[in-house]
Amino acid sequence: MTTLAQLKAGQLAGATRLDLACGLTEFPREIFELADSLEILNLTGNALSSLPADLHRLTRLRVLFCSDNAFTELPQCLGQCTKLSMIGFKANQISHVPAAALPPQLRWLILTDNCISQLPDELGQRPLLQKLMLAGNQLTHLPHSLTQCKNLELIRIASNRLTHLPDWLLTLPSLTWLAYAGNPVEMAVTVTDDDGTPNIPWSELELGEVLGEGASGIIHKAIWKPQALPVAVKLYKGTITSDGSPLHEMQACIAAGLHPNLIKVQGRVIGHPQGQAALVMSLIDPSYRNLAALPSLASCTRDIYEPETRFSLDVALRMARGIASVAAHLHRQGITHGDLYGHNILWNATGDCLLGDFGAASFHATADTLESRSLQRIEVRAFGVLLGELLERGEEAVSEDLIELQKSCCQPDVLARPSFDEIEGVLSSI
Repeated sequence: MTTLAQLKAGQLAGATRLDLACGLTEFPREIFELADSLEILNLTGNALSSLPADLHRLTRLRVLFCSDNAFTELPQCLGQCTKLSMIGFKANQISHVPAAALPPQLRWLILTDNCISQLPDELGQRPLLQKLMLAGNQLTHLPHSLTQCKNLELIRIASNRLTHLPDWLLTLPSLTWLAYAGNPVEMAVTVTDDDGTPNIPWSELELGEVLGEGASGIIHKAIWKPQALPVAVKLYKGTITSDGSPLHEMQACIAAGLHPNLIKVQGRVIGHPQGQAALVMSLIDPSYRNLAALPSLASCTRDIYEPETRFSLDVALRMARGIASVAAHLHRQGITHGDLYGHNILWNATGDCLLGDFGAASFHATADTLESRSLQRIEVRAFGVLLGELLERGEEAVSEDLIELQKSCCQPDVLARPSFDEIEGVLSSI
């Protein structure tokens, strides 16, 4: 309310960003007084159902967040905003996406957790489109026009009603991070109580400090009392995240099994007083830290590294080998990680690393089919991006073999990329 009062008092002249979350039911017209400067407008967490038809008067507007509001249609006025490139309308009640609502510079579109059953063909006529987040809707198909989106790198279509993955989707030259769990198309893999994962009663756990919190849940340090063992407990939220359902993440964590570069699942929690789903995981040594930070609004699909981050060749190779090994292991289990990124990797000074966060993981056939091969090679491109980031920050010159491997992983012909088994072979020979 302080910001709204400041806005109405004319005290925000020259502001480039404005955040208002104060129960708004109407768009404050005073925002137009910032037309010469405003680039980022965040109206998340209000009660808005419409935006003014003359929104294009905000001539510098690049980013608009209107999540957690009451929109039933993506406002058509967005299409007239010539510089608008990022749009976020998560968790509304949107059922209609008009073609007129898509601005020409659209790069990043978030429509997670709505009621959308169809997207306009014109979506494919936005050549800058790079990130498309559609989890938790009612889509039965995707517009074929997306074949024209040669820059599209990240797609989230989990928890929809898709009965198949279109062939063209698996040939997109830049597609790198794909999540499609919770659709009829996904393999009917059910992790049941007899999968060998121990059940751990809630009463045997003593929760301690919060170690971290993400979109899918909260991780606590805990003591598993009968074993007197320090562990980590992840309590899963029930709501749809940008990647999909947290319960699908839990299923994938269990199905992933054991690997030196995975965090070990100790057991599944039973008997939580509120029925909350949870896993008990091994506690990670405090010497491990995140390899990178999440992408920014500007970087869109690329992680952010600390400017001083540098790796010796030995450390970079050790991490690359570890991640290639665990990715190969997951693919053999019929799992694609879907979010193979530096920000989901923990590492230490010697290059030991752990791949975490299965929020975007999906199941596929373990048989060698054209579809499973394509899905795996899409993930190979994610490894190629990661390998490039490691090599860019190397302290020493790297061999031509490594450079060629990185290029091969990122080439636009999806099926021409190497498998992770082949990648492992190249890395072990260097």
